[in-house]
This record gives sequence, structure tokens and C-alpha cells, in this order.
Amino acid sequence: MAEITAQAVKVLREKTGAGMMDCKKALVECAGSEDKAIQYLREKGLAKAAKKAGRATSQGVIGSYIHSNGKLGVMVELKCETDFVAKNDKFKEFAKDLAMQIAATNPVCVSPEQVPQDLLDKEREIFKNQAMEEGKPEAIAEKIVEGRIKKYYSEVCLLEQPFIKDDKKSMKDLLNDLIAVLGENMQVGRFTRMVLGEGTEAEASEE
Repeated sequence: MAEITAQAVKVLREKTGAGMMDCKKALVECAGSEDKAIQYLREKGLAKAAKKAGRATSQGVIGSYIHSNGKLGVMVELKCETDFVAKNDKFKEFAKDLAMQIAATNPVCVSPEQVPQDLLDKEREIFKNQAMEEGKPEAIAEKIVEGRIKKYYSEVCLLEQPFIKDDKKSMKDLLNDLIAVLGENMQVGRFTRMVLGEGTEAEASEE
């Protein structure tokens, strides 16, 4: 097995934000492969996030973003368990990234569960009609519809969207990574996106 160097551990920590011991263990488990170690840490992070999901989130911050022209603004609520984590720089930075994401992509809601049923039904009908017009058998058409609905979620749901700074990760991936690093349950709450002269563009909540 390849020797795990301190430099390799340091690089992995910088890329993932995980602790030194966790990074070393990941590299050992993955025979020194950085890519596999990153995936290993991500999977561990998802497991940690799932365990913490039921814990109360009564602390947090309001992330904000004002576009340089002063005509577009966003406020978003990022919640955590303790004031200690709410003051953490990584936590506050993620709140800012959320606000910037909302400004750029104008999501309808936070997660797929929040998409209004009438809107979802309408999209399903459109996608099915498109598939049928393409001459697809009904069974195939249904699979196509599910694929297009998943893509639709990635466009209108904040947590399903690819991150504007790194489209290989979704906002949900980033949230779960942060939960794993900081060790607390976190939730994206309400958000508001305002454009001067147009009223409120979007307002949503995960609750």
C-alpha cells in the first residue's frame, strides 16, 4: 500500500474541510486514492447528516446578497443547533453562498417536497405529452417523464440546484458536507428574492 504522506492528508483536508484524522483514515481505507477518499468522506458525511436530521435548529444566521447594481437582493435563513456554529466562518460563508445562488438562479422553493402539487402535475402533463408526441411507448414515456421531473427539480429547487461556483456539486451536497464538518443539524429556512420595481420574486421555506 502506498505511504500516506502528511501533504496528501493536508491537501485532502483543504479540499473537503474534514478533520485531519478523518482524512488520514479515508486515504488509508482508499489505498491513497484522493478521488476515492473524497467519495468516502462524502458518504460518511451523508450518514452523519441523516443521524442529525431530527435535531432542533433554533440558532442560525440570515445570509444576504445585494447585486452590484443595487437592484436585486436576497435574504435567506440558514439554521443550526447552537450559537457557536452560527458564528463559525464556514457556516456564515455558506449562508452567503446560498443567497448568491438564489440571486443567480431564482428558485421556486427550497426542496422537491415544497413544489406545489398543481405545478408539478402541470409539468408532468407537459413532459408526458412531449414524450408521446416523440412517438415513445407509454411505459418508456413514463420513464422519460421521471427523468425530466428530476431535471425540473434541479432547476426550481434550491437544494437540488448545481452550485454556481462548482456545478459538480449540488447545494444539498454542500449542506451535507457542512453538517459533517461542523457536527450539527442544519436547515435552509425561508428565503426572499427581490427585484426593484417587481415586488417579491420568490419566497419559500423548508418548514
